[in-house]
Amino acid sequence: MAATSSQEPTDTRDHDHLVKSADSQHPANLICTLCEKFYHLGWVAGTGGGTSIRDNDLVYLAPSGVQKELMKPEDIYVLSIAQQKDPKNRIYLRAPPSLKPSQCTPLFMAAFTKRNAGCCIHTHSQWAVLVTLLLETRPLNTNVFAINNIEQIKGFGRGFQKQGNLGYHDTLRIPVIENTPHEEDLTESLEAAMDEFPDTYAVLVRRHGLYVWGETVHKAKTQAESLDYLFQLAVEMKKLGIPWLSDIA
Repeated sequence: MAATSSQEPTDTRDHDHLVKSADSQHPANLICTLCEKFYHLGWVAGTGGGTSIRDNDLVYLAPSGVQKELMKPEDIYVLSIAQQKDPKNRIYLRAPPSLKPSQCTPLFMAAFTKRNAGCCIHTHSQWAVLVTLLLETRPLNTNVFAINNIEQIKGFGRGFQKQGNLGYHDTLRIPVIENTPHEEDLTESLEAAMDEFPDTYAVLVRRHGLYVWGETVHKAKTQAESLDYLFQLAVEMKKLGIPWLSDIA
């Protein structure tokens, strides 16, 4: 898949109002707050990772190549979903003049358009990477992380357009896709994983990290935190020879 290019508006001065608000819950402010928290969790070190929030038709995106813990609202990109006609030529309502759009943009857009997500989070969590490496050593089932009979599984919804959350005895399954040299080239594989696993709220990228989304910012954050907990637990379970799947119901 070819790399995605961007088309910036000719004049962004009339659109600065899109990222200026005294409301701490405004998407431009919230992305900065979340990315600072994620930095201290080790999820977005070295400018990696990012977060995007959808507010109806508007999508707010963290830029590429910036220190995520130092971001300010004026660094945020904004686009309209309705205006996107060609994924290789993104049209931005607002684009900071000295920054570059995130290469994660087409993957975030997949969560918004295919799952009606309100927020998508991309992390470079070490625990997520380690889980994909552990799966890589298996002779079979290398492309799905599965775990059950763990309390934290209750933090996940049952699936797109389904009511309620998973239960303690349910099995949580997260598909794994292979990494690519350029982030935007992951889009096709991510969309295929979403089609194959319609109930998933996340996709692991081998040797890279995680994409996780939710209907709201709160749900996306909850599921990101729950997954990181489960990935760390899974690594420790592997050290102790404890299987991720058990039959104790």
